[in-house]
Amino acid sequence: MPYWLDSPDAPPPTEPLRQNTRADLLVVGGGFTGLWAAIQAKEQNPNLDVVLIEAGRVGHGASGRAGGIISTSIMHGLPNAVRVFPQDIEQLEAFGRDNLDGFEATLVRYGIDADIEWSGEMTVAVDDAHLAALRDDYELHRRYGHQVEWLDRAQLAEQIRSPLFAGALWSRERSGTVHPAKLAWGLRRVALQLGVRLHEMTPLMRLRDRGATVEVTTPGGRIVTPRVLLGSGTAHIGVRDIQRRVAAVRDHVLATEPLSADQMARIGWAQRQGIYDTRTQLNYFRLTRDNRIIFGGLVSYHYNGDPNPPEDAQIATYHRLAQAFYRTFPQLHDVQFSHAWGGPIDYCSRGSVFAKPYLGGKAVFVAGYTGFGIGASRFGARMGLNMLLDHPGPERQLDIACLSPTWIPPEPLRWLGARITFHAFDGADAEGGWKRAWIQAIKALGFPM
Repeated sequence: MPYWLDSPDAPPPTEPLRQNTRADLLVVGGGFTGLWAAIQAKEQNPNLDVVLIEAGRVGHGASGRAGGIISTSIMHGLPNAVRVFPQDIEQLEAFGRDNLDGFEATLVRYGIDADIEWSGEMTVAVDDAHLAALRDDYELHRRYGHQVEWLDRAQLAEQIRSPLFAGALWSRERSGTVHPAKLAWGLRRVALQLGVRLHEMTPLMRLRDRGATVEVTTPGGRIVTPRVLLGSGTAHIGVRDIQRRVAAVRDHVLATEPLSADQMARIGWAQRQGIYDTRTQLNYFRLTRDNRIIFGGLVSYHYNGDPNPPEDAQIATYHRLAQAFYRTFPQLHDVQFSHAWGGPIDYCSRGSVFAKPYLGGKAVFVAGYTGFGIGASRFGARMGLNMLLDHPGPERQLDIACLSPTWIPPEPLRWLGARITFHAFDGADAEGGWKRAWIQAIKALGFPM
């Protein structure tokens, strides 16, 4: 079980749907996208009758399995935004800033305690050879007005100590860390307070176009509504085109036992930044409120996006991730792990959220965050609602709302391509050769790496 969800603070589930009903708006999916959509819809129009259904329990999908680093990016980072939508970058940057300000204001307004720390995010180079590319990212962030700091090896050691770290880019504004499950549970509470009708343990079984309305069938009853927002992520819900554009890549995460004062002193990390490194098979890490280290990475893909691969329950799956941890922090040789888990990332070809209408505009699907969903999900939900309710949101004039990501090859080509790509990831930094060439070819096709 993910560390975040292994908590006595988890609320009991609501009752599943047990009868037929009608709604002004149906939201499918109790992760961050669905919760933000339901809340923003009720804030915009308190009289709107909103129903939210979740196949399992709120926050138990991708949202409750994330690492919990947040930033202003709605586009899988600034370099990806420049690559995909260079003509709209100024507006996308503004959307990202406004989105995080609204994110923070919502938590304050409703008293959501999600262990949030606005400590910034840092990208660390794990080799001198990575410094030039990281310096380019630093200059790019400065060009677009980010409050960033460049740290050389000595300066970085004053922030966090690892024999691997050669330098870093520290983004200090509107970024930090959050407890994903507490965030989901807090948003769940707010949705209920605003009058959203929430039914957990209520999977969508069938979606039908009934002309003026949409009919959604669940095990306990049907819901008839003129509008459906699909925040279902990588779940298969019977719309074939969605699976052509979103792939369920799996990420893996370790949580340590709480570090002692002595162990914390060995690594420093007094500013508690959320950190990404520059390995091709990247790792990310952050501290929890009780000083555990959350250490993630090691992506994989399973045929047809298997949501419960048996490998995720096997200790051997996490051996390489643990080895990467101890290489990163050899001074923590006496630290043990308490939790290990895998979870889905809704990967799309452009590496950013998209909202796409279906059923003549009566349904809108929102997903594709590619690992940046904790903060960007609020923006994605708003973009989807504006499209679904025909509100003139400023993003609707831009390509992020008007264009959809390209198709990802179907099975078995998807599985084969992923296997080759992730095998290349595993040795590209040290070996180069065909592995580096393969990764460059994938990037040239437009896929985010």
